[in-house]
Amino acid sequence: MTRYDDDTERTFAALPPAHGRGFAQTWWGLAWLKALEDAALDTAQVKTGRRLARAGAVGAVSVRPGRITAVVQDRDRTAHRADVLLEKLSDAQWDHFVDMAIERSGHVAALLDRDMPPHLVEDAANAGIDLLPGLGDLEPECDCGAWDHCGHTAALCYQVARLLDQDPFVLLLMRGRAERAVLDALQTRGDTPSEGDASRPEGVDAAEAYAAGHVLPPLPVPPDLREGPGVPPSLDTESAPPPGVDPAALAFLASRTAAEGHRLLAEALHSAHGRLAVGEEATCSQDAVRLAAGDPGTEVLHRLGDGSGRGQEALAVAVHAWRLGGGAALSVLEEEWTVTGDTLARARAALESAWDEDERPSLRARANRWTVVGAPHQLRLDPDGRWWPYRKERGHWIPVGGATQDPATALATAVLAAGDEP
Repeated sequence: MTRYDDDTERTFAALPPAHGRGFAQTWWGLAWLKALEDAALDTAQVKTGRRLARAGAVGAVSVRPGRITAVVQDRDRTAHRADVLLEKLSDAQWDHFVDMAIERSGHVAALLDRDMPPHLVEDAANAGIDLLPGLGDLEPECDCGAWDHCGHTAALCYQVARLLDQDPFVLLLMRGRAERAVLDALQTRGDTPSEGDASRPEGVDAAEAYAAGHVLPPLPVPPDLREGPGVPPSLDTESAPPPGVDPAALAFLASRTAAEGHRLLAEALHSAHGRLAVGEEATCSQDAVRLAAGDPGTEVLHRLGDGSGRGQEALAVAVHAWRLGGGAALSVLEEEWTVTGDTLARARAALESAWDEDERPSLRARANRWTVVGAPHQLRLDPDGRWWPYRKERGHWIPVGGATQDPATALATAVLAAGDEP
């Protein structure tokens, strides 16, 4: 919550600890932290400040032209007043800034929408106006007696980065102008568009978005891959579950989520990951089959069958297909598509070359399915040109093997799979 003491000072309530998240997510917040880290002579103090800010040791932050102030507590709960000074822009520089913004309607529109486009910094710098602090511009003052940035002033700067994420106009206030003063100047000087002007440009200019690239931090190092997925927390407590919550089903979902996350991480860390094709995202129906393949127990299986629109027998066949070949095998089981053009020509050529003329089975074709006449055997073609073996059991076609490029091999699998049921 923000309190406005007057038009030139704002006080921000203390922010909660920042466990498990970065201090800055926006372009402005990242640029502010870069200025701090570039200017500090003692990197150990910067790290101390980051730890203090992350732990929630920074109290309410007062922001006014040229100065930010907060009380920061050490780990032993000793309180210190920390100040960071930043040079204010002169009246002439502010007039020049408004003139520069008016020259580009995109800047005016963005500012009136309370947005601070990154390209505004470059244009302002070209006009001799440095909005973001540079090397040595953040001057620390702390009652702990440090002559450079100490852990307390560094912690204050990290907290300000979070404030800039919420409201980049805080930076303009530090430079000497409150938000209302800047917006009033833009609206009263020149022929500026009104807030309801339908002709105002929307979005961010491509050059402005590209200009933000140089302040982004480097990517973190890839994580280590553990031998197996982590173990989700136990749900076995003395408290009764809320109505409609099945602890066994929830525990199963958590376990399968951990296993799927481990699999995806292993794929991402593989050396060939960049050359792999990106698969389509599974539908809810497909994901129900994937979960059912994890042996969740009878009650959860019934829920998955009902939720996916399949009966238990159909779900069992779908799970069998999934175990043979994942989403591709499931699509071959449940989807029928028309084979045309070059794909049809290649399929016919593969069938003709798979057997000698006197050994070739008699096949009846429908869509992507070739059924052996007078026998409970079938070949199904997928969009990648692979053949899947099927066998008819109790009036239903059941997948009995994985995909192969050779239709003769697929048919031999179907013949040898007599009695093999899911």
